[in-house]
Amino acid sequence: MKNPFKFGTLVDNQYFTDRIEELEQINRILNSPNHLILISPRRFGKSSLVKKAVTESKHPYISINMQQVTCIEDLASLLLKGVFRLHPWEKIKHLLANFRVMPTVSITPLGDNMEIGFQTASNISALLEDALSLVEKVSDEDNRIIVIFDEFQEFIEIEKDIDKKMRSIIQEQSKVNYIFLGSEESMMSDIFERKKSPFYHFGQLMRLKKIPYNDFHKYVNDRIKDVVTDNHDKLTEEILSFTSCHPYYTQQLAATIWDNAYYKKIKSEDLLTTSINQIIQSHDLDFERIWMSFNNTDKKIVRILSKEEKPYENKMLPTSTVYSSIRKMMKKGFLIKEDKYEVEDPFFRKWICERIP
Repeated sequence: MKNPFKFGTLVDNQYFTDRIEELEQINRILNSPNHLILISPRRFGKSSLVKKAVTESKHPYISINMQQVTCIEDLASLLLKGVFRLHPWEKIKHLLANFRVMPTVSITPLGDNMEIGFQTASNISALLEDALSLVEKVSDEDNRIIVIFDEFQEFIEIEKDIDKKMRSIIQEQSKVNYIFLGSEESMMSDIFERKKSPFYHFGQLMRLKKIPYNDFHKYVNDRIKDVVTDNHDKLTEEILSFTSCHPYYTQQLAATIWDNAYYKKIKSEDLLTTSINQIIQSHDLDFERIWMSFNNTDKKIVRILSKEEKPYENKMLPTSTVYSSIRKMMKKGFLIKEDKYEVEDPFFRKWICERIP
């Protein structure tokens, strides 16, 4: 029997937890001339969700992780690679003749790999415009190419005013849909919600929340009852209570419990505690390293949140200090907020409660 839970990579098919409403909303946008802005904390499954929606839409797509991009040349290269994956090189290579900064293209003898480079470009705007324009030229009004920019907030750091340059180019396009994914909410909101930003209200904004409890309960329970024959409903409730329905950590804990039940034959009443301790132990050094990287204010706030208390009610810390620390730790991904601020990793939260007095 195969473990039915998967975490750490993009999930699809039987590993995908139903997000019916979100999928329907994204599909409606993809079947329109509008663009999508999707914001959520890291490891909430936005990349998997978008991949599933795009795949179901049957539209051709190009996906670029902006964390791999350090300069405009990188971005242009990835855009060209995406185009060449969709269209045979021989049929569209003539379009490169119009590039003002000529790319160097190397193809392996078997044609299974392609390297694209540019000489140091003096006209960065021209390089960006030519690469994006190529996508528009090979797209079709009835079967639009979808361009996905994952972790889009990283793009702003590449070059001064790069957002103005990109907006001026793609606002003229009519045959391409863009999807902008981002995990740093403050930066993404600044890009798409600040009135003076070039990308202000550039597309339809979605904020991806945790998977609804009832949907996640059914997903976990239907899979875990194959190896836990008694009290599987209660065990599922305990899993979701511990992880607070966080998509990544729920999959991680459920996968560990499934392995311990199926392979190690651990009793159902011991599965949760054993599995949680097992995961915490495997990350002990990482958690210690993270803890030691915090300053004293960060440590105090994380301890307060780990005990499910409210840091703003702690009179020993000035409100401005609390806000500054929380904002910094949210940007780094250690804290998240839906209805309240919380430590993003429930295993780290428990490690703090057990290890830090």
